[in-house]
Parts: sequence; C-alpha cells; structure tokens
Amino acid sequence: MRRNHLLCLAVIAVFAALFVAPSGQAAVDTLKAKEMLNAGIKATQEGKSEEAILAYQSAIQFDPNFADAYMNLGAIYFEQKQYEEALEQFRKAAEKNPKSADAFANMGRVDYTLRRYPEAIDAFQKAIANNGQDGSLYRDLGKAYYQNKDEANAVTALEKCHSLNAGDYLTYLMVGRSYDKLGQDAKAVEALNKSIQLEDNYSAHFALGQIYMGQEKYTQAGAAFKKALAADGKKYLAAYNYASAMEFADPENYDRNITNWESFIRLAKNNPKAKSEVAQAEAHVKELRDALEHAKLN
Repeated sequence: MRRNHLLCLAVIAVFAALFVAPSGQAAVDTLKAKEMLNAGIKATQEGKSEEAILAYQSAIQFDPNFADAYMNLGAIYFEQKQYEEALEQFRKAAEKNPKSADAFANMGRVDYTLRRYPEAIDAFQKAIANNGQDGSLYRDLGKAYYQNKDEANAVTALEKCHSLNAGDYLTYLMVGRSYDKLGQDAKAVEALNKSIQLEDNYSAHFALGQIYMGQEKYTQAGAAFKKALAADGKKYLAAYNYASAMEFADPENYDRNITNWESFIRLAKNNPKAKSEVAQAEAHVKELRDALEHAKLN
C-alpha cells in the first residue's frame, strides 16, 4: 500500500556502536552525539525501534541542539503512531534549525494525519519558505488546502506542484474537483482527464460524469459513469447515475432503460446504504414496464 506521508529523516554514515551517555552529562560533545545518532540509525535499519529511541535520546543529551537527532526520534514516534510525541520532536528540530524545510514539512505531515489542516497549512508554508523548489511540499500544501475546503488555494498550490513535476493522478483529481466547485468546468474536465491518463480511476470518471450531467450532456455523462463502473464495479452510485443519464439521453428507449435500472438494483439491493435508491428504482422499473406496454398498444 502506498504511504500517504513520507517523513524526512536525517541520515549520517553509520560508524559507531551503541553506548549510553553518562547520566547528567552537561558539556556538549558533538562527536559523541554523532556517534549516538549513527547508532540510532543502525538500530532503526535493523528494526530495533526502542534501541534507536535510546540512542537518539542519548545524542540529544550529548548535544541538546542536535536537530537531526530530534528529527529521527520524531520519525520513529510517527511510525509508532505516537503523533503528539512525534510533533514535539519535529517542533524542537525546527527550533534548533529554523532553516530546515524537512522539520517543518514533518510537522505538517503529523498535523495532516491528525486532520488539523490549518496547522498543517502553516507548517507546509514555512517549509516552502525554506525550500521553494520542492514540488512535494506544494503537493502536501495543496492536499491540506483541499481537505480544509479551500479550493482556490488548493488549485494554486497543486498547479505549482505540477509545474515542478511532482504531481500524480490524485493531485490532478483534487485540482479537477476544486475547479468543479469553483465553477470552472473546462479546467475541471482537463484536470480530471489528466488524472485518468496517469491512472485509470473511479473517482475521476465519476466526477466527469457529474460535470456532464450538470451540463445536460447525458450521453457523455453515461459514458463517464460506465467507465467508472469498469474501474470499480461495486460502486452502486455510478450504476444509478448511469441509468439516470441514459434515460435522460433517450427516455423512450424503455427496454434499455429497464435493463440499466435492473442492473443497478442487482448491484445495490444488498447494500443497506442504498435501500432508498433501490426502492425508488424498483418503483420506477414498474412505471417503465407500464409505459412500455402502453407504447406497444399504440
């Protein structure tokens, strides 16, 4: 499974064995601090998380201003889903090295994970202030704006991400949806098609179908919903919208419309969330059958 958040770790060549810093160590010893950092990295690589934590903590005892040790300690806490502890370590790393884009980026990723989007936005902006040519930072900032329902700023950040070649199908999907909400259909369609080019996905096809439905382009809408179903055949809403679009396109094609609605019913009938839609569709199929019989008599 693809990771949603990639934390930036400080890595120095491993050259020392693990040992514990003396209790109450007061004087700064940068050499010992680096030795302990490398011991922590080695332990991390070997999957010995608790040993790595002790090593990074020892590095900090030897040098309380050692930003890299705070960074790597925070990364372990993040992997362990101890998010508040991770955030505290990244915050300390940023305090020790205010020019570190990675420290602020990691703060933002923790806040994003915790759905604290305004805080994530602030952190990503500070990261970009330190490194304005890292497309991944604009991607993270754009995603945070998107989740915070700020479509205009989401588009600005994600378009910058794309200009730096750091986008993917998901960023183009977000841009497309944002343009749609901003009422810019042409740009929305362009972005959604780009998303599909990068990776055939249900969400972009479905979003295209909705746009075409709003434009009363029912045949195009039906085609988009059909492709959405091909991408994920279990999504009953696409089947419902496909049946609706095709009936709007040709309301007197009773046989086809009955078939489409029955296909939706078969797909959704065992889904508790679709109970209302299924009931409506069953009643509508009866109406269509009555209309078909009436048409045959005339």
